[in-house]
Amino acid sequence: MSSHQFSKNLKARNLITMSLGGVIGTGIFMSTGYSIQTAGPIGTILAYVIGSILVCMVMACLGELSVHDPNTGAFHTYASKYIHPGVGFITAWMYWLTWTIALGSEFIALSTIGQQYFPSIPVWGFSLIFTVIILLLNIINMNLFSSSEFWMSLIKVLALVVFLGLGILIIFKIIPIHHTHFKPFFGQLTANGIFPNGLIPVISIVLSANFAFSGAEMIAVGAGESQNPEKTVPQSIKHTLIILVILFIGTIVALGSILPQSDSSLSQSPFVTILSNINIPYASDIMNLILFITIFSGANSGVYAASRMLWSLADKNTLPNGLAKLSKNGIPVYGLILTIAGGLLALFSSIYAPNTVYLALTAISAFAVVFVWLVIGWAHFNFRRQFIKAGHSTGELKYKAPLFPLLPILVIIICLLSLVGIAFDPNQRIAIIIGIPFAIICYVWHALVYRKKDHHE
Repeated sequence: MSSHQFSKNLKARNLITMSLGGVIGTGIFMSTGYSIQTAGPIGTILAYVIGSILVCMVMACLGELSVHDPNTGAFHTYASKYIHPGVGFITAWMYWLTWTIALGSEFIALSTIGQQYFPSIPVWGFSLIFTVIILLLNIINMNLFSSSEFWMSLIKVLALVVFLGLGILIIFKIIPIHHTHFKPFFGQLTANGIFPNGLIPVISIVLSANFAFSGAEMIAVGAGESQNPEKTVPQSIKHTLIILVILFIGTIVALGSILPQSDSSLSQSPFVTILSNINIPYASDIMNLILFITIFSGANSGVYAASRMLWSLADKNTLPNGLAKLSKNGIPVYGLILTIAGGLLALFSSIYAPNTVYLALTAISAFAVVFVWLVIGWAHFNFRRQFIKAGHSTGELKYKAPLFPLLPILVIIICLLSLVGIAFDPNQRIAIIIGIPFAIICYVWHALVYRKKDHHE
């Protein structure tokens, strides 16, 4: 089994849909309404514009790194190579934990939707069914995984496109809406002023917007399994970002233009409310189906990314070598099984230890998003300087991030400011309190265990 290699079958469209699978989650369908209530429509739009600028900068840095050195494991490998092996070790474990913890909460969310239609099936029964399906989609071959992710991501994107289209028709009074407080022609956006609750809520929503865009970096994880990465990676990054920015900001503009900021449905089910108010039959069932596909797709692509991180750690000898073995179809089977087992453990911790173990895990996950982006900017900054110092010219780079060194420096500064922002937000402060000690423990563990190994070798 160890002699087998990754299949290199992924095309640009597969990288795009895999990334969209990771990014378009419950955040856009469920959390944006709460953001509008908190920061107002204009404040939320501004927050997501800032979030989209940051993700574009991060992806430009990552694009240069992954085109120059496409490999499975991506930013964890770049962090080890261009910063320090200990930083790479922290990055890999944090990223693995992020998707593994998400898997536990996704299983619960999927089971909750399932129980609305099949109340006799318990959560563990649904979780078992979803575990088997996701394992089969990921373990048989890459074509099955990439095809499933393509169709699920397509459905999510089409759902948002259809909603946007309906939103525009409602805003311009082409479709009548049965809502007493509706103000057409974007009048609702400034009905309560530009920043009705001040600027502080806008800052906390910027942090939420950063989390909402997390997953875009998954393109780089798949770079090592893609055909012609120097072409497919930049193409995938560009198309993914265009789709995300238009859909995310467009959806917030539509929601904020149709529903008043005081509308209680914003924090519950704004999409269902709008569809019901224009007499779309079975609105809640349609949204449940879209939510189910959204969550399932996120779990599917998350398992892919997390399993490659474990494979990469084993490949770099920081996990037992046996975990780096691939099946004859080029699949890291052990990484997949361990990731799904970790997801099930996260699920049990969320049920049996929600205020201790699960709280700590979700805090690490929230910290990891900003940490990984910071590491990408830092690795890119170091890479370019080392590349030039070694006697190379930027003309040799097949994909070159613009505005160097300003771009990676801005990424590092914004991510550091985000961490400061998290520390000042009482609802998210635990991410810093637990995330930083966890990072230090990982670094010390790597220094004590693996540096000794390196010296012996």
